This record gives sequence, structure tokens and C-alpha cells, in this order.
Amino acid sequence: MKVVWMLFCFFCASVAFAQKEPDLSKFKTSKEKLQAWANYCDAFLSVENYQKLRAVAKKGIAMTPKTDYYNQSLFTFYIGTSFDYGTETDSISHYLEKSEQLARLAHNNNRVVQALKSLIICYKNYGYTSKRERVLKELQHVIDTSKNGLNKSKLFQEISDYYISIGHYEIGLQNLLEGIKGRKLYLSKGDFNDTINYGVQLVNAAELFVTMQNLPKGLDYLRESEPYIQKYKEGVAAVHKDFISIYLKQNELPSAQKRYQDFNAFLKTTTLSDCFEYLIESDLLFADYYLNQKKNSQALFYANHAKPFTVQHASDFTKAQVNQMFGKIYLQQKQYSKALPFLLTVEPIIKEDSPESNSNLQKLLADTYAGMGNTAKAYFHMNAFSKLQETLLAEKAKKNLAEMEAKYQNNNKKQEIATLSAQNTIKNLEINNATRQKWYLIFGILSLGIIGSLLFYQSQNRKKVNEKLQLLNTELDQANKTKTRFFSILNHDLRSPVSNLIHFLHLQKESPELLDSESKQRLENKTIAGAENLLTSMEDILLWSKGQMENFEPKIKMIAIASIFKDIQNHFESEEKIKIRFENFDDIAVATDENYLKTIMRNLTGNAIKALGKTENPCIIWKAWQVNEKSYLSITDNGPGGSQEQFKALYDETEVVGIKSGLGFHLIRDLAIAIDCKIEVKTKANKGTTFVLSLA
Repeated sequence: MKVVWMLFCFFCASVAFAQKEPDLSKFKTSKEKLQAWANYCDAFLSVENYQKLRAVAKKGIAMTPKTDYYNQSLFTFYIGTSFDYGTETDSISHYLEKSEQLARLAHNNNRVVQALKSLIICYKNYGYTSKRERVLKELQHVIDTSKNGLNKSKLFQEISDYYISIGHYEIGLQNLLEGIKGRKLYLSKGDFNDTINYGVQLVNAAELFVTMQNLPKGLDYLRESEPYIQKYKEGVAAVHKDFISIYLKQNELPSAQKRYQDFNAFLKTTTLSDCFEYLIESDLLFADYYLNQKKNSQALFYANHAKPFTVQHASDFTKAQVNQMFGKIYLQQKQYSKALPFLLTVEPIIKEDSPESNSNLQKLLADTYAGMGNTAKAYFHMNAFSKLQETLLAEKAKKNLAEMEAKYQNNNKKQEIATLSAQNTIKNLEINNATRQKWYLIFGILSLGIIGSLLFYQSQNRKKVNEKLQLLNTELDQANKTKTRFFSILNHDLRSPVSNLIHFLHLQKESPELLDSESKQRLENKTIAGAENLLTSMEDILLWSKGQMENFEPKIKMIAIASIFKDIQNHFESEEKIKIRFENFDDIAVATDENYLKTIMRNLTGNAIKALGKTENPCIIWKAWQVNEKSYLSITDNGPGGSQEQFKALYDETEVVGIKSGLGFHLIRDLAIAIDCKIEVKTKANKGTTFVLSLA
């Protein structure tokens, strides 16, 4: 299952070359010399020349001062990794443990971790349970405390490899998936090799799911891996082979054949032997699939397809597997004499590889000799098969026992911790209770203080918010009043002129026979003049309205009353039936807001015109004069007069008014107050009405 990963490590290794020993005389300091020698060791480590690595590493230790723990640890690590992990575990553990100790003295955490990662591989080959647990605990602590996510993901991979190697697939898978998840976060920050490495880990996860008989999950991870390994041809070939294996296990022959065709097309792009070796393994998968279905001819087809590639591309073990397949096919066909030579060529290689493979071979040889009638040989190989099975079962039991022992020790430790914890709890219960009560009291006082502060703060905030709301309400009320004033101005200042214009137009349209040419010409001139005056008044009002948009406040300046009288005359020029006279003998000027005063006077004039609707010889007189530097304006009509109740809106703010009754007086009152103008009304029944405006 780890073949893909091993190939990737080889893919990333430096190209093998004859490394020349460095000339240390060229370096001035001891530090530079030791660094050059460490680089020399790395060159042999990268090409896996362990015999030479051990020799130069020992020379490096001899060159290093005893107190230089950093380099002593480094060269000791090189020696430890130079031994065979399968047969020389005692030597490996001795040097790696020493490297770890020296690294701790040097405070070199990276070297400590490297030693631990190698030790966990070493410890898996023999039953030092306590040592394994110690290293696993150390590595887990590094994962928990490290801030480097990429390094953490690599450590998950190391722990995963360990658990998988001892058959604990569930735990191995959990760590592998954690490592994959961590690596994915760094893909965008990594380089070419990081991307491929991530793809390789996905393939490893897929193969582990297959080992655990979870074929759908295996397919999912294989599909996810493909985009990441496209530039790693050995990885692409391995994935093709894994797809074929899963499809055949699921009895999905068309899918397996389609993937086999894609695999052969891919092989046209490469000459790498590892890729073709995966093709040979794929042929063996098809051959074994058909052999199990008793379709010997199809099985033989794929075995023959694989055979030519073995000469140039296959390892000895793969060649042995091809020969064994031929032996199995001929054995199933009961062609014992053809099967035997193939099986005999396999035996020397399989014996050195694995007990499980050798066990299967011994069974095939026993069946072949039995078919040929050679009972002695058949018995010999059957006996070898039985012994190998016993060894395999014992090894499996040993692994199970080790796992049970680990669980037992773990449970014992948990029980001891629980007991000590209970005793400690009893001893400290009274102290904890007293301390808890003290802190509860302090917490209660603090809580009351905090709650009181929050309530005070909330009260202050509410007060500020209420003040703001009150201000906003006042501003809103003022804005509404301003709008009402402008609507009133537009209603009173523009209604009468517009009404007169409409009257003239209706008269001209509906009763033209009542008008001679001279009257018609006069009315047309009147209409044009009235419209022009109306337009001027509208522009005047709108410009004023724009200037007052934000704040409806007066702007005081010196105004000639003559200009105001002229404006009134132009505004009401269309009134033919009513004579309006202006008297301003002293040609006075007043300090006030021109627009406010114009609006007041227009409204008073408009009201007088309406009051004279049924009066014969109607007449309106505007006067202006000064007494003791105080200015006065008056408007007098000869209308029917009225009572003081009719003019109540001029003085009483509570008076309810509407658009058609009293709104003009209400508006006049507000504007007069704004410019400090006092208004007095003199009226008698059938003797007309006079309004007197007093300006400061």
C-alpha cells in the first residue's frame, strides 16, 4: 500500500553521483568544517548509500567536540539511520535514542522530532510497548503544541504509517486523514512537490480504504487524487492500477477494461519502468479475476500480455508473480507438468519476500505434485504450507496480543489516574469549598457593582436619547409649520391672479360677442400682463422658498416701500373692477425682510379684494407714513366690514383654521411675529375695514 509513497520519495531524491570528500583545509572555522561534513553525509543519505554514510558519520563524530551537542546529535542520527530497520533494530534504537538525548541537550527541537519519527519506525518491529507509547506520546505532544500546520500534518502521516504497519488500520486512517486535511490548507502556499505529495497521500488513503473493504470510499479518494499527480507519472500509473483493482473487486468489468485502455494509452507517453511494472500488476489482476471465474483462456491472455514487459521493466519479485500466475493457470487446467517449472522458478524469490506469499506458493506446489502423483513432494510442501500458516497465525495473534496489552495498560493507567484523582479530590474538598465561597462572595459584590454601573449608564443613555428625540420632534414640528406656511403663501399669493386669468380666458372663449375689438385687445393685453406678473411673482416666491429651505427665518435689510407697492400693483394688475391706490408721500424705507412683508401685504390685499366682491365702486387704499421714526403701513377697503370675531385668527394661536377660512390670517400672524410687525384691525359694519401694520 505504501509503494506509491516510496516511489515519490525516490522521485524527490537527488540524483546519485560519486560524492567527492570535502577538503576541510579550505574552511577557517570548526563550524564551517562540520557543516561541510554534514553536507557530505547528506549526499550519501539521499542516494541511500548507508554503508558509506555510516563510515563518514563516525568520522564526523570524531571531529566534533564532546560539548557540541548539536553536531554530536546530527552525526549520531546519521549512524542510526544507516542500519537495516528489519534486522538491526537494536543498533538503530541505540543510536537514535542517543541522538534524541543529545538533541535535547542542544535544545534542537527539530532534531528531537526527526529522531522520534525514526524511532517509531524502529520500535514497530519489536514489542517494546512502553517505548512505543513514550514516542507516540511525544509526537502527539508536538502536534498539540506546534503552530506550524504543515509540520503537524507530516507528523500525522508518520503516526499513521506506524499504526498501519502494525495492523491498526482504524487509528492509522484517522491520523492519515488528519494529515491530509492539514496539507490541503497549505497547497496554495506550497510548491510542485507539496501538490504531488498531497495527491500521494490521497492515494494512500484510497488504498487503506480498500484494505478495510470500503471500496466506494477508495474510489472517492482515487478520483480526488488524480488532478494533483498529473505531473508525477509513476503516481498516475499507480492510480490506474488501483482503479482496475477496485473495479474488478466490485465485479465492474466494463469500468475496469475502460481504465485498462486509458492506462495503455498513457504508457505511450513514458518509458519509465515503474509505470510498466504497474501495467504488469494490472495484467495479473485481470488474470486472477478470470482465473477465479474458471475462464482460463482469458486469464492466460493477460498473463501472456504481461510477460514481454517483465524482461526490461519488472523487479525480481514481479517476475516471480508473473511466473506464479502461469503456474496457477496451468494447475487449474490440470497441466501439471507445465505448471511445475513456473512454480519452481518462483520459490527462491518468494521465500525471501514474505511468509504469506511463500505460504500460498507452498500450497500451489503441494497441489501440483499431488496432481502428478508425487505424494512425497506433495506432503513436503503441504507440511511447509502448514508451518507457514502457523507462523502467520502466531504473528497475527502476537499483534492482537500487543494491541490487547496496550489497551490493558492504557485502562490500568486510566484507573490509577481516576483513583489518585478521587483521593486528591477528597483531600482538597474543604479547601476548594472555602475558596469557592470566597470567590462567590467576591463575584457577587462585583456583579452588583457591574449591574449598578450598567443601570446608571443605561439611565444616562436613555436621558441623552430622550433629549435628542425631543430636539428632533421640535425640529420636525418646526418643519411641518414651515411647510404649512409655504403652502399658505402659494395658495393666497397665486390663487387670485390665476383665477383672474382663467376668468378672462373663459370670457374670451365662451362669450366673444360681448367684446368689441378694442375691449378684446385690452383684455388680451391685460391677460398677457397678468400672466407675466404672475410668473414674476411665482419666481419671486420659489426663489424665496429655496433660500428658506433649511431654516424659515427672516433676513433683515433696508427696503423701499415704493418697491413693495410696485410689486403689489403688478401682482393684482389683472383686477379690473377694483381700484387700488397707493400713497407714499414721504417715500419711506423700512428695515425688514422683503419677502415676509410682501407675503403679508399680498395676503391682506387678496383678502380685501374678496371682501369687495359685492361692493359698488370698490376701492383699496395702501398708505405708508412715519411717526417718530416708526414706520406704518395701512390697507383700507370700502367693503361691508365685519366683527372682531372674524379676525380672531390674527391674534389667537389656538384658533382652528382651514384652507378656505382663516388660513390667510393665520399665515399673516406668524409672518408678522417673525419680523416684529404688529397688526391692528379697525372695522365697522358697512363702513369698510382697515389693517394697520406697525414696523419698528
